[in-house]
Amino acid sequence: MTENRFLPYILSFVLIVFTAFTFYMFGSMDRTEPVTASSDSSVEGESNSSSTSNGDSNEISNSIENEINSENGTIDNTITNEINGANGDIDNNIDNRINGENGDIKNTIENIINGDNAQIDNNIENHINNSSNNLIDNSITNNIEVNVDVNVTNNITNNIESSGTEEDSETENGNGDENGNGVQNGEGNGNGEGNGEGTNGEDTPETVWGVDSASITTDEMLMCVRENFGDPEVWARYLRDKDGVSYGLRQDEVELLHSNDIDIMVIWNHFEDATGYEKGQSQANEAIEEAREFGIPEGVAIFANVEPIYPIDSGFLLGWYETLAESEYESGVYGIFHPDRDLYIAYEAAAEENPDLMENNYVWTSSPNHGITTEDNAPDYNPEAPEGSLIAGWQYGIDAETCNIDTNHFDSNVFDALWSNE
Repeated sequence: MTENRFLPYILSFVLIVFTAFTFYMFGSMDRTEPVTASSDSSVEGESNSSSTSNGDSNEISNSIENEINSENGTIDNTITNEINGANGDIDNNIDNRINGENGDIKNTIENIINGDNAQIDNNIENHINNSSNNLIDNSITNNIEVNVDVNVTNNITNNIESSGTEEDSETENGNGDENGNGVQNGEGNGNGEGNGEGTNGEDTPETVWGVDSASITTDEMLMCVRENFGDPEVWARYLRDKDGVSYGLRQDEVELLHSNDIDIMVIWNHFEDATGYEKGQSQANEAIEEAREFGIPEGVAIFANVEPIYPIDSGFLLGWYETLAESEYESGVYGIFHPDRDLYIAYEAAAEENPDLMENNYVWTSSPNHGITTEDNAPDYNPEAPEGSLIAGWQYGIDAETCNIDTNHFDSNVFDALWSNE
């Protein structure tokens, strides 16, 4: 009787322990872990991750690992991250390994950031061993709408140990370059020759691909760009040295670029306060004088470089434009022409005071920033600028550590205002 009296309590205790264990097991299954697939037969692995974060101090980390030991192994990974707010940090890591015949790997990463102070690290490693007829397709898209202090690093490593020939393997990489910037040493100056006529004609393309750089252009640098990025048709460079920031254009650069059928876009960056009509006027006069001494032909546009940290107002823009409009040169302005930026607001205000500015001043915009790419993987042409403005080009990617360049689409509008060798 005594034992029967305690039996309900014993059963209740056992039931509680069983329930707690069940909740623990199911809870563990919901925890985020690296995705791992392993098999000794034909396998198709698919991994998808989508994350959205709103607010400040956002962090998103994705880690995917796939291992397939089989024939006809296929891996398809897709990661989409979106951050709306300041201090965005995205870290994507994908590690794929296939041991077997006919290995196919596809990786797609899309990062969207609307905010400042962003850090994006994308790392992809693909290893295919003992196989033939391989296909690797890597695609990385970084869409950064507001780009103050943004660092993007894309690392792609493909390691194929194939039992077939090189013709059996196909590899495609999108956006696989790291960020950084700086200037390189160089000497020399002189006078140039040529004219301001561009490459317009009956078959004029809407845009051409090109670069800009703070470094001096050499044979080695040109080869670096062609081997790692593409074949530029326009190369933007600065007038006169600015200590610690940029090296000015040299005569031997002009000869090198023109001998390779590359047109030159001219930049002026010798100011850090872009306020006041007199300031714009004085900077324009200084740029005009420098261009004349260097031998830049009439009709070429000179672009005022307005960095995002510079104070800016409509007076400066009017002083710059109206002074250049009275000279033998054309007027242009470079900067982040995003609707929320002071430059965009000041530009529209200046155009209200003088409508000719909207029609005749060239706008070279760095908004939106998609990140550095090769020429073949450049984004579709989609610059941001005030409505009705004369767009010269779109700097869609900044600060490539390799070769020290930024990447651009240059608009057909500006072809007549480039320094060509014709």
